[in-house]
Amino acid sequence: MSEAPRPARAHTGSTGRDAVVVGGGLAGVTAALALADAGVRVTLLEGRPRLGGLAFSFQRGDLTVDNGQHVYLRCCTAYRWFLDRIEGTALAPLQNRLDVPVVDLDKPEGRRLGRLRRDPLPVPLHLGRSLAAYPHLSLAERASVGRAALALKGLDPTDPALDDEDFGTWLARHGQSPRAVEALWDLVGVATLNAVAGDASLGLAAMVFKTGLLSEPGAADIGWAHVPLGDLHDRLARKALDSAGVRTELRTRVTSLTQNADGRWSIQLPGETIDTDAVVLAVPQRETHDLLPDGALDDPDRLLRIGTAPILNVHVVYDRPVLARPFLTALGTPVQWVFDRTAASGLREGQYLALSQSAAHDDIDAPVADLRERYLPELERLIPGARTAEVRDFFVTRERTATFAPTPGVGRLRPGARTKAPGLYLAGAWTATGWPATMESAVRSGVSAADAALGALGRPRPRHLFQFEEAA
Repeated sequence: MSEAPRPARAHTGSTGRDAVVVGGGLAGVTAALALADAGVRVTLLEGRPRLGGLAFSFQRGDLTVDNGQHVYLRCCTAYRWFLDRIEGTALAPLQNRLDVPVVDLDKPEGRRLGRLRRDPLPVPLHLGRSLAAYPHLSLAERASVGRAALALKGLDPTDPALDDEDFGTWLARHGQSPRAVEALWDLVGVATLNAVAGDASLGLAAMVFKTGLLSEPGAADIGWAHVPLGDLHDRLARKALDSAGVRTELRTRVTSLTQNADGRWSIQLPGETIDTDAVVLAVPQRETHDLLPDGALDDPDRLLRIGTAPILNVHVVYDRPVLARPFLTALGTPVQWVFDRTAASGLREGQYLALSQSAAHDDIDAPVADLRERYLPELERLIPGARTAEVRDFFVTRERTATFAPTPGVGRLRPGARTKAPGLYLAGAWTATGWPATMESAVRSGVSAADAALGALGRPRPRHLFQFEEAA
């Protein structure tokens, strides 16, 4: 049965103090919180029945499942600010020190394990011992990696020329063998960029590696949610929004927006119109393109030229524990990263493993039966305990447009927070944050959009809202 049309309404606060945020992902929630904390009356509109965008949870029987494994790094100061703002920091802790187990299945058993970890030393010495002992590269390859890292440290990620070149070509030019690319550069880059080196902008890759590995000793320490993502990005986010006075409307899809003669904006919903002083569009680029009024961007069709990249997540529930580590990553196998999600999911018996497969162009549309046939034997090769365990459940989640594609030239397509329409602002991980499509980029975009709106609304910029910029 369809809902009865809701009556039209308008904000009743003082002119210059009203805003509507369209989209309840991390970018939209961040913008709404930042605006509300500055004294603006905010309405947040989200078409889904939940907040969190593509970083969400759902129920599968008694299992609470994240749609995909999301991690962040210590250098992700904006996302860390967000966690603190929603009182979720303790639920998504960071490693005390970077430590990534890397298993190479092409090597004989007993010699497969390597580690990428840091020492409490200044950059670049913090990774020196780990790189020197990394068993998955030859001595010559390890030396060449060090030289390439020093060359990378000298690049300026904001240089537009870097955006025109692909990272793979740059690596080859700096002496990186295909093995070094596979066993080190892509090991990190595919997970953070959602693209292999040959398909990634050098500018974005330089930003990732300089910030994560070559800025501060602890910058690459890994953090992840030890509870379902929905506890953070929906439940705690909604609680924070409520406490800040934000009116949150779920299952509410915007059909159009127009600017009135007095400069205010009208947001059209099915059976309803909301009038407001400022609008933050925090939805994917294609939806943004469809909602943009004429003249808001010089070339709105450039948004349609921002490509997308898929992520496939494979979920396996075993009848017993098979993996003793919280996560690992692998070489010599299609498997990329494996995370133990048992405790977070609420599983009481056995073990639940989640495989995060980035840049999964070949597998994203494969039938579940084919994926089962492909990945279960690989897990048995990778994890000896899986060979005698019973698989109690196997399923996949697919995000065909999980991120924007970080291809060369994408930088010139990504718009900033401000548009040419006064009072209209853009947010989303795909906007011009300087970061690839990560939770960090989403939060930064929300802060940028809120900052621009506050300036136009004549509202002070509360310093405590933007502490992460100083931390960065």
